[in-house]
Amino acid sequence: MRIVDIRERAIPLKSDLKNSSFDFSEMTTSVVAVITDVVRGGRPVAGFAFNSTGRYACGAQMRERFIPRILRADPKSLVDASGDNLDPEKILAAMRQREKIGGDAERSIGIGTIEVAVWDAVAKIAGKPLHRVLAERYGDGTVPDKMFCYVGGGWYWPGQTIRDLQDEMRRHLDAGYTMVKMKVGGAPLAEDCRRIEAVKSMLGDASLAVDANGKFDRAESLAYAKALAPFGLRWFEEPCHPLDFALYAEIAAAYAGPLAAGENLYSTEDVRNFARFGGLRADRDIIQVDPPQAYGIAQYARTVAMLEAEGWSRAALFPHGGNQMSLAIAAGFGLGGAESYPGVFGAFGGFADDAKVAGGAITLSDRPGIGFEGQAALYGIMKELAA
Repeated sequence: MRIVDIRERAIPLKSDLKNSSFDFSEMTTSVVAVITDVVRGGRPVAGFAFNSTGRYACGAQMRERFIPRILRADPKSLVDASGDNLDPEKILAAMRQREKIGGDAERSIGIGTIEVAVWDAVAKIAGKPLHRVLAERYGDGTVPDKMFCYVGGGWYWPGQTIRDLQDEMRRHLDAGYTMVKMKVGGAPLAEDCRRIEAVKSMLGDASLAVDANGKFDRAESLAYAKALAPFGLRWFEEPCHPLDFALYAEIAAAYAGPLAAGENLYSTEDVRNFARFGGLRADRDIIQVDPPQAYGIAQYARTVAMLEAEGWSRAALFPHGGNQMSLAIAAGFGLGGAESYPGVFGAFGGFADDAKVAGGAITLSDRPGIGFEGQAALYGIMKELAA
């Protein structure tokens, strides 16, 4: 068996969403198809992925380096010991040949997106949902029927009012979610506090987290930490630059509530340094690596193992990215939960069209692979790429 082709296409998100730091009006994402010579149902098995959200399409690096390295390799060197399926670890190693250590973000997203598409193909060849394959390989084999899932919402929209924000959060609660997240930092502190108060006033027993998308300097971070303390938030996410470990440690000392971060860390080493030197507290804080942007699932397994050795529970790990990739990873590794982006990012937000949320948990699909085939709009893009 072998990989016969790997294709990439940049797709615009066409969104006017805005967080504290930037808008998504120019944002693109790379969609990848890994096509094999294995036939199922009369068609070659193809694995799919996209590079999550928040980072631009990265097809140039894929086409110039990573895809040719895979296609040039001896096909026998890229399969598992049985010879009946692909080996993502070996394919990851092939893509990382002749790459200098450090500077991970330049390559981790392109490599990770291809690697996750390989996993989609691996699970389809095995005839299993990806979360089951991951549970068998990286967990105890236990596969849940559903997974805790929260909404990443509360974006800044042109002309948005506080009533609009409340209406959005009410829709999420009505859809079955029990935790919502909203943006902060895109308005003055006093206004953001009014927005939080307005949302808290209508949440009932549901919980609220806030996300600053790394915008704040030291003075702003500490001011927000002080102002947010009385709200009893589920967590305060990304107050400052993700590599400013000293400032994170200072914020953690000033803010008793949980902090969350990690979506902008792209290597196991960066996550280790963050956990050790960022003042993080394993008994309450949350780490949110985005696997397709951080070399993929095999490398994420190493990151999880490292964090467990550092005293972290898998329940404290929530992969970034409200999509079916992060859902499958969260369920397969037995993590704390997954994020959801309902109604945003066009075809790339949300889960399978038949997915149900109730009591804050989403049902898991039994479709082989990641399950993009159950997400009609997104699968239409992917199917065209593989045709």
